[in-house]
Amino acid sequence: MEATVAERGQITLPKAVRDALGLTKGTQLKVELDGSRIILRKSVDDAISRARGKFALDGFDSAQAAVRAVRDED
Repeated sequence: MEATVAERGQITLPKAVRDALGLTKGTQLKVELDGSRIILRKSVDDAISRARGKFALDGFDSAQAAVRAVRDED
């Protein structure tokens, strides 16, 4: 697979790559250099930050209490 660098330094990742990694609009990627290679990594923090605050903790005092309840810990 190949990608071409556009005038403003942008590239388009092939659809097969985006689909395989679940990359959607707004997904954050980490860019690393390894000699002459460019390494792109999907940011785990990005997925966590998008999910943060989307789930109510109805009936629980804290996230830890909800986790303990789900794990059936007393």
